[in-house]
Amino acid sequence: MAQKPSIPKGTRDFSPMEMAKRNYIFDTIRSVYALYGFQQIETPAMENLSTLMGKYGDEGDKLLFKILNSGDFMRDITDEQIHQDSSNKLATRLCEKGLRYDLTVPFARYVVQHRDELTMPFRRYQIQPVWRADRPQKGRYREFYQCDADVVGSDSLLNEVELMQIVDTVFRCFGVRVCIKINNRKILTGIAELIGAADKIVDITVAIDKLDKIGLDNVNAELREDGLSDEQIEKLQPIINLSGTNDEKLAVMREALVGIEVGQKGLDEVEFVLSKLSDLTSELELDLTLARGLNYYTGCIFEVKALDVQIGSITGGGRYDNLTGIFGMPGLSGVGISFGADRIFDVLNQLELYPESVVSATRLLFVNFGEAEASYSLPILAKLRAAGIPCEIYPDSVKMKKQMAYANQKAIPFVAIVGETEMQEGKVTLKDMTTGEQRLLTPEELLEAMR
Repeated sequence: MAQKPSIPKGTRDFSPMEMAKRNYIFDTIRSVYALYGFQQIETPAMENLSTLMGKYGDEGDKLLFKILNSGDFMRDITDEQIHQDSSNKLATRLCEKGLRYDLTVPFARYVVQHRDELTMPFRRYQIQPVWRADRPQKGRYREFYQCDADVVGSDSLLNEVELMQIVDTVFRCFGVRVCIKINNRKILTGIAELIGAADKIVDITVAIDKLDKIGLDNVNAELREDGLSDEQIEKLQPIINLSGTNDEKLAVMREALVGIEVGQKGLDEVEFVLSKLSDLTSELELDLTLARGLNYYTGCIFEVKALDVQIGSITGGGRYDNLTGIFGMPGLSGVGISFGADRIFDVLNQLELYPESVVSATRLLFVNFGEAEASYSLPILAKLRAAGIPCEIYPDSVKMKKQMAYANQKAIPFVAIVGETEMQEGKVTLKDMTTGEQRLLTPEELLEAMR
């Protein structure tokens, strides 16, 4: 007996209806990016491992999908290497390429590789899938799309402001209420200095970035495992638990970080961005526990949470001052955001926020009673399509009941019926599938009715 086909865990098939919804998401984000002057690029699904490794921290490196070298990939591997090498080291010998983990590092590679062709500052957007060898769970997949926008070649904080306006505009278009959380890696660096753990900044950010997932007690336990003393962890608690308005939080941190230059600079940057975003419709919150665990962030960082659905971050991003330096082009600052299309898909599904035009692609179905009726219908179909009205004809001359069931299953709102009477009068019977109402119309009247 043949084995039942399946797909890898953490991946999904998408039906035509689901694809219509996904394309609505992509098209909405794409249109907003274009409004702000961003241009689209694409990069390969796989990159050289040398491009990807070391850019996401140790945890990120573990989640990279590696691709075995083609041909006899074991040819140059000795028995000694097989038994003595760590799994990661052996993987680098067997694999020279990997699936991209995100779109930011490939974008940095793209900028360096094509630097002579780009006009700076360069505003790009990219909508493509990425892959992570993570543990699949609700809202977390191994294959998923990101919808990125980045500006490189400018230090101006106006870029951060515009990216937050983009976030606000996109979710307003979707009808989703969100909270935009903001922090700054310089503030986190200042906090690490404040508690006497400047050398532990990576460990601190990785740990507190998990606060929503594992809770405060487990975060403190992880910090203890990373070498922080109980006294240092105790000093961190009031900051992690800090509440109040954004202005109140800024005032408390101004006082706490007195004399710590890097922390004060981070506060200045956050204050500037917040001051320019007072007219957003979305909630805007300074969240000092927001860390964004990726190592390349250096300034303002962002994360977006849906207010009416229990799900993880649906958008994130931040400032990176020297990501291109690792590819031989130091000093080029950039800032970017990434919409998590798959999580947005789940949010819109749960809140049932898709427009009717999205879930019903075909507007009109012509019933097929035979060759003569089909021939009569084809020129009318052509005129409707030329006017931008999605319509189709049932391909086979079968029972009316079956054709009507087809229309119902595809949520087609109107059906056109052409029989002998209609052909003799040069007309079409239009049936509203919701109300059951029928009208006898000329092809011109049908066109106007469908508009």
